[in-house]
Amino acid sequence: MCDHLKKLFQSCPVPKDGLMNVHLIAHTHDDVGWLKTVDQYYYGDRNSIQQVGVQYIIDSVVAELPKDPSRRFIYVETAYFRQWWDKQNQETREKVEALVESGQLEFISGGWAMHDEAVTHYQSIIDQFTWGFKILDDMFNTSCVRPKIGWQIDPFGHARETASIMAMMGFDGLFFARLDQADKNNRFDKKELELVWKASANHGAASYMFTSANHDFYYPPSGFCFDVLCFDEPIIDDLYSPDYNVDRRVDSFISYIEKQSAFMKTNNILVTMGTDFSYQQASYWYNNLDRLIKYTNERQAEGGQLNLMYSTPSCYLKAVHDAGQEWTSKEDDFFPYSSDDYSYWTGYFTSRPTLKFMERKGNNFLQVCKQLSVLADLREEKWEDLASLREAMGIMQHHDAITGTEKQHVAEDYALRLHRSMEHCRQTAENALNKLTVKEGSAEVQFHSCLFTNVSQCDTSEQAEKFVVTLYNPLAQVTSMFVRLPVQDFQYQVRNELGDLIDTQMLKIPTPVQNMPGRESSATQELVFQAENLPALGFKSYRVEKLNTASPPPQPSEELVIANDVIEVTFDADLKRLSSVKDIAADKTYAVSQDFQYYEAVEGDNLGADRRASGAYIFRPVNNQKIPVSGSPPIIETYSGELVSEIHQVWNEWVSSVTRIYKGVNHVELEWTVGPIPIDDDTGKEVINLVSLSGWETNGKFYTDSNGREILERNRDLRPTWDFDPSFEPVAGNYYPITTSISIRNHAANSQNEEFVIITDRAQGGSSIENGTLEVMLHRRLLFDDDKGVGEPLNEIAFGEGLVARGKQILLFGQTEAHPTSIYKTRRLVRDSMVLAPWLFVTPTDLTPTQWGEQYNTLYTGLRKEVPPNVNLLTLEPWNGEGMLVRVEHFLEKNDDPELSQPINVPLMGLIDRINEEMAIGETILGANQWLSDNVRLEFKIEGEESASQQLPRPDPNEDLANLTLNPMQIRTFIVQTRSSATMAAPCFILLLALAILRINI
Repeated sequence: MCDHLKKLFQSCPVPKDGLMNVHLIAHTHDDVGWLKTVDQYYYGDRNSIQQVGVQYIIDSVVAELPKDPSRRFIYVETAYFRQWWDKQNQETREKVEALVESGQLEFISGGWAMHDEAVTHYQSIIDQFTWGFKILDDMFNTSCVRPKIGWQIDPFGHARETASIMAMMGFDGLFFARLDQADKNNRFDKKELELVWKASANHGAASYMFTSANHDFYYPPSGFCFDVLCFDEPIIDDLYSPDYNVDRRVDSFISYIEKQSAFMKTNNILVTMGTDFSYQQASYWYNNLDRLIKYTNERQAEGGQLNLMYSTPSCYLKAVHDAGQEWTSKEDDFFPYSSDDYSYWTGYFTSRPTLKFMERKGNNFLQVCKQLSVLADLREEKWEDLASLREAMGIMQHHDAITGTEKQHVAEDYALRLHRSMEHCRQTAENALNKLTVKEGSAEVQFHSCLFTNVSQCDTSEQAEKFVVTLYNPLAQVTSMFVRLPVQDFQYQVRNELGDLIDTQMLKIPTPVQNMPGRESSATQELVFQAENLPALGFKSYRVEKLNTASPPPQPSEELVIANDVIEVTFDADLKRLSSVKDIAADKTYAVSQDFQYYEAVEGDNLGADRRASGAYIFRPVNNQKIPVSGSPPIIETYSGELVSEIHQVWNEWVSSVTRIYKGVNHVELEWTVGPIPIDDDTGKEVINLVSLSGWETNGKFYTDSNGREILERNRDLRPTWDFDPSFEPVAGNYYPITTSISIRNHAANSQNEEFVIITDRAQGGSSIENGTLEVMLHRRLLFDDDKGVGEPLNEIAFGEGLVARGKQILLFGQTEAHPTSIYKTRRLVRDSMVLAPWLFVTPTDLTPTQWGEQYNTLYTGLRKEVPPNVNLLTLEPWNGEGMLVRVEHFLEKNDDPELSQPINVPLMGLIDRINEEMAIGETILGANQWLSDNVRLEFKIEGEESASQQLPRPDPNEDLANLTLNPMQIRTFIVQTRSSATMAAPCFILLLALAILRINI
């Protein structure tokens, strides 16, 4: 049985009744890249940028803590600690293990990095936590190093879904530093800096999260920074020194605490003692804090009311919990964040759009690699490349990585790390696919990934005369897709897995795409074919062969209407722009227009709040006015075919788009290309896609997803918990993060519950600034820094020119109560098909179709049982030797669909071949670092409400593993191991795993 938490609380300092207990939190905030790269920060390189080295921080703290058992320290970034740990000898490791066991060193949050909360996807958030937890368990295999606290002190706003995820990971509380300045002032006045966050509309009290907003960000009180890089005076206690200052310094600290205590509800106060990259020489801190504690506490004998002690957020939270106070609650989130009336941190929702897209593709491929590793039963020695991608993706979640708020050379390092790790993981995928495809006696083949299809570039498809396309579907549902590959100007034939010829179509690659800077391709056409019914967790292979017949360039028409059998899209004859979309089946026409516009960015010197510049973090438009990218109708070309019809538009020299519909598909795809954004007028620009629905009454309401999961209602010019003044920044102050979707609903009479949704292929920012409209920001190019730390303007250059970005959005029209499928379900299915799209592998071959079929499997599914249509296999990955980690998810909310938003049964046992009666199966909390039945969370009272259990749902020991129950939005996590390896599990896991084995036998 794991008694780590019992030890942790027993080792906590004991608060004193009748006194104000001051919990001093010794900490460092170590960005996993920002102004310097990850390695530059770790090793202390390029100190001309920032004089820090993480390795020296950990060295120094580990040396200082043993000198006094009352000293404590918390650490967050597992990526750095693992890097340090790998370089330590056994003696040092044992010293650290002792510090952890005693509670002096506590790991907080425990993820690979401190993740951003606005632009991260929930799958990647869970993954980076899970990998961090696993590495901690692997390092400290004699104790359970299970974080219980969320420590999100630097992200620029806070998502409700993140709090929900932390609750599902068994966390007791969440601490952060940044919330809107008006919100914070309001909470100061009402003593509501601490509250209970109701983090899910679907999970009830199990999602409640005690949340504390730090008083002074994450900094020490003014004048009390004892870091080697600070200039505050030390505490000098030599009575004979002319600089003796104990009384004055203690008085100053007491004054600070007395002011802070006025805002607190209990007799406990948390004071952070640290900041960015603190404790490189930890003795500076600890020697002075020792004196501060000693001399302040000595005053208790004379009636002093303060009790100072080294503490941790866990110990602080336990003391607050034990005070038995009732707390206010909150149901919305903490976006957007503003630091003053003119500084809304909503620009980073879009900053560095190509890096954001690359991160999304990285997650797609990581899931493919993990699944294939399990399905092919790759041995552990093959996992190094998989770990590389896990860690690169974990780094990408950092709040200065995916956000686009790092220096340019750091962004390039992030991209390089991710690209290299994807190339490494390609070898893992290739090994797995060879095991699954190669028949006995046949040779292994290469499976190439085309990582640049976003710019219509793929070396293999362009150069090979014959090649095989293998499409792996990482979803637990059968899916279909239209494959587009750049090829030579010849005709091609494509055969499916049965060897039958299927329909193809040749399409022109848009001219602006052909001319994109850095595109290393001469292809002018794309081959399109439909891959139907791709098996769940499986693949199909298609053989492509170039014929000797030339394919002349497709000729455009002047048609202004494109249609398939379910949808019709019409463009205005004069404006040459989208004018209507008709749902043929419902006989319903939506009057809709689409335009590309931009905001001019404020040029500020940042010498005052009203002189703030628009920058990497801050979005601040000039006069809040949108400007069309072109004053004249765009040039259009229409291409119609059996598989796809599309209209190409060239709006100006730096903006172009394609509006397309595929055969049998009831939504519109909008592909956009923006850049190089011109700056010859010395003005930064922020480009948006603006879609308007004529006659729609939306009443200022719109809806965005939270980290890709639950949908939150947004109200223009309104904040649910304080009076919001939109007059300062009416546009930026109404921008919200979009992880995957944004929508509006028509509240007009006889509107039939209409909803319009934009689904994005990467994180972006957006809003509904006017009724009946949605706008999504696509790209930003700025000439001024916003003075929020990065120290350079967001002016991305690639191949000697301004960055060109290309992407896709899905325009989805429907009804919230439509049958048989509501738009809620459709949105989630389309969203998942973009987040986890089938991964395309290309293999050159000289074999005939018959020979290929004789030597290689062309059809495979890893599933042995059908998964319900509202269920996602969120995780399938190798775990602990021969084991695997499995997560199943009900992806609908409780009110999404009258039929599918119900509890559903899922067949875990036998779902894939390796989950069978020979395996031991145990259910864990979401982070897979504790058995679910062992988890106990602290519970907090809410003002005016009867108490409800805030514990996670307990597993039923009699539940049939072949028929698991999933409730709406529920994720259930399981470790599956062979019985032999189960006995070798870490001590914390042995007992419950044995019980899991007994349950199976029973």
